[in-house]
This record gives sequence, C-alpha cells and structure tokens, in this order.
Amino acid sequence: MNGKMRLIITMLIFGSIGVFVKKIELASSEIAFLRGVIGSLFLVFASILIKHKPSYKALKQNAILLLLSGTAIGLNWIFLFQSYRYTTISNATISYYFAPIFVMILAPWVLKEKLTSKKVICIIMAMIGLFLIVNPGSGNSSGSENNLVGILYGLLAAAFYASIVLMNKFIKDLSGFETTLVQLMAGALVLFPYVLWQSHLNFSGINSTSIMFILIVGIIHTGLAYFLYFTSLQELKGQTIAVLSYIDPISAVLIAAIFLHESMSLIQMLGGILVLGATFLSELKMVKKGRTSTTT
Repeated sequence: MNGKMRLIITMLIFGSIGVFVKKIELASSEIAFLRGVIGSLFLVFASILIKHKPSYKALKQNAILLLLSGTAIGLNWIFLFQSYRYTTISNATISYYFAPIFVMILAPWVLKEKLTSKKVICIIMAMIGLFLIVNPGSGNSSGSENNLVGILYGLLAAAFYASIVLMNKFIKDLSGFETTLVQLMAGALVLFPYVLWQSHLNFSGINSTSIMFILIVGIIHTGLAYFLYFTSLQELKGQTIAVLSYIDPISAVLIAAIFLHESMSLIQMLGGILVLGATFLSELKMVKKGRTSTTT
C-alpha cells in the first residue's frame, strides 16, 4: 500500500471517530484515558515489530515538552469528545479545525513568524465562518444553547491542539512516531489521577457495545491510524498531506449524515466552507514533509 492510500485511509478513520465516541457510555475523560492507554500499547507493539529503537538521549532532552504536550493531547481529546456530546459531529469537527487559525494568531509571538496579509485574510474568513456556524437561527436540532456549548468545547480542543503543534516545533531529534508514542503515554499518565478522582475507574456498568467501541477507538482510531499516518508522511510532499488531510472533516460530515442523520443548514454549510477554506489556504505553506502532529 503506497503512502497516499495509507493517508487517505487514515483520514477516513479519523473522520469516523465521532460516530463511535457518541455510542460510548463513559465520561469524556474516561474515553480519553482509555484511548491513550490502548493506543500507546498498540504503538509500543508496532515499534517492537518494526524493530524501532528510540533515542533515549533525545527523549530525556525533550522530557518537559513531551510531558506538557502529552497533557495537552489528553485535554484536547476530552474537550473534543465533550463537543460531540453537545453539538453535531459536523459542527464539532469544523470548530476543531480552527486549530490552524489559532496557530497563525500565536505564531508571531511564539515562533516569531511574520503575520502576513494572507494570514490575516484567512483569520477573518475563519471568524466569519465560525459566526455563521454558531448562528442561533440556523435551526440546529440540538438547540442553540447546547450547540453553542458544543462549539465552545470544540474551540477549546482546537486551542489545545494548536498548543501541541507549537510545542512540537521545539522538540528536537525525535521522529513523529516517537513523539506521538511518548505523548500518548504521557497523556494517559496525566489523565489517570484525574479519572481516578472523578469516577474511581468504575467500569462495572459499561455495556458490551461501549467496550467494543472503546477498543475500536483505541486500536483503530489511535494506534493503527497514527501508525499509518506517520509511515505515509515519509513518502508524501507537504502540500499533498495538506490537501488529503481535508478528507477527515469532509468524511466526518458525510458519515454523521448517513449514520446519525445529522444535517447542517445552508448558512452553517457556508460557514464550514469558510473555516475549512481558511485553514486550507493557511496550511498550503505551513505543512511540510515530516510534520509531527496528527489531526484527531
């Protein structure tokens, strides 16, 4: 299987995660914790199979950043899963794709990058798009209040994802695979005491459907998807990665419409096009071969 096909499959997997998360009868923090644990175990097993030896010196040098970014991954997942619970998968996904806009806004201060006129236009486009999605008169079945709460959770998830992207810029001498593996382990480790405090890790009442879906989210949507993602990056150019990455939100909208009968108003569709269009334009030059961040 070539790199392009592996990336397409990865984006389709990421695009379907919301449907599975909505069917899991656990708190968002519990789902995030289990996803981190199961995904980490899968990637450890994969690294053993491919005989990949991490650089322990580089891991030690980047320990603080890996711990902080791992924590951000855990919080990112919690807020994204909360977003799925309050609004539609379409709105949650598009709100989540606001992350590149946050990166553009923060880059002049964090990365000392110039805020160009093109970036300003992308930010304004995204802001207008977000306003159209939030529009209380859009007729969303979830109710305008829940819809707004869900979108806010999606934006919080996007903010934490943006922080991961920025922190990864300062991680040195580690591959994307190594970085993600350690971040998943760190995220699960940080989430463990929080989940223990919140729910005492009581999974006795969980049904078989939730067990099956959490295994799918951990193994397929995390371990396998991240493995396919990083092995595909080695063969593809940055702009190809940027273009194919938009299979994720488009497939998420289509899958939610087919399996959950979710819909968007014409105004919300226009807003979604503006947000995704703005992030697409911003990523054309920002995404480079070998980037170390994942989408979902």
